[in-house]
Amino acid sequence: MNPVVVRNLKIGEGIPKICVPIVGAAQNEILKEAEFVADLPADLVEWRADWFADVGDIDQVTDILVKLRDVLKERPLLFTFRTAREGGEQSVTPEAYVDLNRAAAQSGFVDLLDVEIFTGDQPVSEIVETAHRAGVKVIASNHDFDRTPKREELIKRLCKMQSMDADILKIAVMPQSKKDVLTLLAATEEMYTQYADRPIVTMSMAGMGAISRLSGEFFGSAITFGAANKASAPGQMGVWELAAALRLLHGGCQ
Repeated sequence: MNPVVVRNLKIGEGIPKICVPIVGAAQNEILKEAEFVADLPADLVEWRADWFADVGDIDQVTDILVKLRDVLKERPLLFTFRTAREGGEQSVTPEAYVDLNRAAAQSGFVDLLDVEIFTGDQPVSEIVETAHRAGVKVIASNHDFDRTPKREELIKRLCKMQSMDADILKIAVMPQSKKDVLTLLAATEEMYTQYADRPIVTMSMAGMGAISRLSGEFFGSAITFGAANKASAPGQMGVWELAAALRLLHGGCQ
C-alpha cells in the first residue's frame, strides 16, 4: 500500500485522516464555514460545490477557491460536486460536470478532486488526466443511498476505480441491517489486503453504520468524514468527538 501525499499529509497510513465538508448556498456562507473549520482538528477540508447556488458560473467557483485557499492556508482542499444521482444537491449534464471539474483542477487552488466513477469511462478518464497533469490527486467515488451491494460487488467497484488510475478509491453505502455494515467492513478488509495498491475510503452511512467511520485503522479505510456545523451525509458525527474516538482506538492498534 502506497500512501498518497498531499501538502505533507500522508493519506493511507496511521490514524485515518479526518475530512470536514464545507456546505453553503452563497459565497459568504461558504467562507464563514471555512473560517470555522480552520480551527477544527481536521486533516483536510472538502468543499461540496453542489450546495453552491451559482456553481454553474465557473468564474464564481474559481473566486471562492481563491478565497478558500487563503483561509485554509496549507490544509489540503478537496473539491467535490456530488451529483443528485449520488445524493448531491444538483443535477448537471456530463459535459458540465467535466468542465467544472477540469476548471477546478486547473485553478491551482485544489489539491484533490472527487470524481464519480460511474459518470462514464470517457469523461472520468478526461477528468483524471487533466487533474494529474495539474498535479491534483483524484478520489474516485461511488455512493449508494438505497442499499449495500454484496461484498463481491463492492470490491468490483473499488477495483474499477483503481483501473481508472484514481489515486484514492472511495465507496459509501446505505445499510438496511447490521449485517450490511459487516458486509462493508469485510469488503474493505479484503480490498485492502488483497487488491488495493493505493488508499481506499469506505463507509456505511446513517447511525447504523457509524462504526465504519471509526474503525478504518482496523479494516483499511484511510479517510473518515466529520461534521463541523452541518453534516453533508447521513451518519457524520461531530469532528471533535470523531478525533477523540480515533485517538482512543489508535491506542488499541499499537
